[in-house]
Amino acid sequence: MQDPAPPTDKSEPPAPRRVSAGKLMLIAATAVLLGVLMIKHDLTTDSGPPPQPMPAAAQPSAPPTAASSASPSASSAGSPAMRRSPPVRIKIPTIKVDAPFIGLNLNGSGVLEVPPAADRNLAGWYADGVTPGARGNAIVLGHVDTMMGPAVFWGLGSLKPGDTVEIARADGSVARFAVDSVEAFPKDAFPDERVYGKTTDAQLRLITCGGVYDKKAKDYKDNVVVFAHLLPPT
Repeated sequence: MQDPAPPTDKSEPPAPRRVSAGKLMLIAATAVLLGVLMIKHDLTTDSGPPPQPMPAAAQPSAPPTAASSASPSASSAGSPAMRRSPPVRIKIPTIKVDAPFIGLNLNGSGVLEVPPAADRNLAGWYADGVTPGARGNAIVLGHVDTMMGPAVFWGLGSLKPGDTVEIARADGSVARFAVDSVEAFPKDAFPDERVYGKTTDAQLRLITCGGVYDKKAKDYKDNVVVFAHLLPPT
């Protein structure tokens, strides 16, 4: 589902995908037309509502691709960032998340696919964008629930500032992020630029569905977004 973005690292191949279908917006001339990062297949209602953060006012569009990332400015040169490497596993100790990743691609309509609903413990990442830990906004998506019950990001709305997110990467490194805020945005008023916009440091966006479940539309009305930044290596 954003200001200065990460530089294009020629030595690091881009990645593919994203979560949820919805409205489409063009965030930059160089950004691909993605589709609203809204997870539309979270249909379970018999488990009770998922934890919800405080509602926030806000708008959704397409996340920037790795190729559209700008070079870091002098002011961001000292901020922590890692070389490009695909994510393989995500852990969020506070809400007991421990799940593998799947890369998400665009479908024939230019909309980002969602993780398979058959596997509730699976996170997706936008593979044509920034990899978690690299400079820029890395986009990670997951279902809040499916027809089978609560899914990987069921507890996302209960995270608090300071909670940590650990993402193991294909090169053997681990990118550790600290949560800055957790907010809920109506899907028809999603803050595209803020969520997907370019950044000069390494940041992470975790996105799932939330808010009221519309039984007629079979979709949640909001998106829950976790904003986090990369911690220095320990």
